[in-house]
Amino acid sequence: MSERRIALLMDPALSGLPAFLVEDGGVNSGFMIAQVTAAALASENKTLAHPASIDSLPTSANQEDHVSMATFAARRLTDIAENVAGVVAVELLAAAQGIDFHKPMKTSPDLLEAMSMIRERAPYYDKDRYFAPDIEAIKSLVLDGKFLKFISSSVLPSQ
Repeated sequence: MSERRIALLMDPALSGLPAFLVEDGGVNSGFMIAQVTAAALASENKTLAHPASIDSLPTSANQEDHVSMATFAARRLTDIAENVAGVVAVELLAAAQGIDFHKPMKTSPDLLEAMSMIRERAPYYDKDRYFAPDIEAIKSLVLDGKFLKFISSSVLPSQ
């Protein structure tokens, strides 16, 4: 869903924003490659979501005919979480870019705080540059749970 929201933001017919979220789109590719990155991570997660239990092999001299493969599944879950954080990071960068295009209009205090967190680590995207450092910077915020304070506790599962 996150990757699809990125695609919607980049499409001027759907968002009303400049194509690929950049001015001078003919000269700059904008968020095009960042969205490709998000799509690749989302696609990789589809493969990683393949149930580990169906790859079970007998063990212990064929005494154990069904092995849960839990360790393997847990390791893949770590990869999936990393990929999701990367996709969400691209979405946060794209959303921040979209909000910047609406200046001087103001937004909510919570969104202003989230924007500040993003812009402290990744400046406005005015011309093509290497995106990886920006994505990694925001991904680390996502993995550290820095944006959780903006989500209602009723949305999150209890711990």
